[in-house]
Order: sequence, then structure tokens, then C-alpha cells
Amino acid sequence: MTTQGMPSMDPRPTGLTIGTYDTYREAQRAVDYLSDEKFPVEHTTIVGNNLRQVEKITGRLTWGRALTAGLASGAWFGLFVGVLLGIFAPDGGWLAALLTGLVLGGLFGMAFGAIGYGQLRGSRDFTSRTSVVATTYDVLCDFKYAEEARNHLAKLALKGEVAPRLPEQSN
Repeated sequence: MTTQGMPSMDPRPTGLTIGTYDTYREAQRAVDYLSDEKFPVEHTTIVGNNLRQVEKITGRLTWGRALTAGLASGAWFGLFVGVLLGIFAPDGGWLAALLTGLVLGGLFGMAFGAIGYGQLRGSRDFTSRTSVVATTYDVLCDFKYAEEARNHLAKLALKGEVAPRLPEQSN
């Protein structure tokens, strides 16, 4: 049930496709152009199609790298805790709290890094970054405004900045 004047909570996109683009940047540029033309962009949606999870391998994971990463993350956390404790330390005790937090954080970080790497037992000896990417991006628009939006995007395509993908022909 929707209250009049309140937006729908349904997350599924609706509207007509007014352009399909190869990259998110192109779809974003199309909506930005509509905004520049004073088009009511609150009636548009960018939808990524054919999502894929991509894992980019960034390097080999070794004991040294696992311990170093644990040391670094633990030291940062220890530094944070040391700063917090140092704020409330009696006169002159803030430096000791800071250094104690840094050292203990680094040691605990190394220990947790070693435990985590040891549990892998060689089954994942690499580091990586994971992202979700789409094959194409559709810009949708509410039915009421779709024709006006298409006209604006046609002008953008004529400028040669961003051109939508042409619909695929069926044989």
C-alpha cells in the first residue's frame, strides 16, 4: 500500500529504456546531461545488466606478507586505542599509552595474521580485489517523461560525447 505523495518502496526498476550504454560512466554522463538540460532526473534510473563478480589477483600471499599486513592493521588499531587512552591518561602518560597501544596492536595483529594464514594451509596463496561489474547499463525513465528524455539524449549523441548502444538486430 502506497501513501499518496510518498515514493514506492518497491526496489525493482520501472519505466522505459531511454538508452543503453557500455559503461557506467556513459550512463552517468547521460543522466548528468539530462540534469544540465533541466530535465526532472528524479524520474530516471540507471540499471546494470548481466552482473558479474570479477576477482582481480593482486599478488602472491606469503608468510612475510601475511605477517606484515597483520602488523600494519594491528598497529593502526593499537594507535587508535592508544590515542583514546592517552586522552584520559594522567599528565605525561599520553605518550606511553600511545606507544603501548601501537606496539601491542602490532603484535596482536601479527599473531592474528599468522593464525589466519596458517588456517588456509596453502589453499589460497594469493591476494585479490573483488568487484561486481555489469555488461551494459540501461537508463530508464518514467513513461510520462520518456519521449522528452530520448529527445535530449539524441542531442547528446549528436554532439558525439556519449552515444547509446544500438538495439541488437534479430535474424
